[in-house]
Amino acid sequence: MTQAPVFDRRMLEALICPLTHTTLEYDAEAQELISKSAQLAFPIRDGIPIMLPDEARRID
Repeated sequence: MTQAPVFDRRMLEALICPLTHTTLEYDAEAQELISKSAQLAFPIRDGIPIMLPDEARRID
């Protein structure tokens, strides 16, 4: 059984929220990138951030 690729933290510095253009917070446990300003959590699947608003979940 293969393990999911590890997210490259250096890439995080280059990524911004596609809606608010603000920095994102990396949640390693949930494998998500959090945009506090947009109140969205973008999933990371197989080491790839999915930066589509339709794929993000709302956070409170």
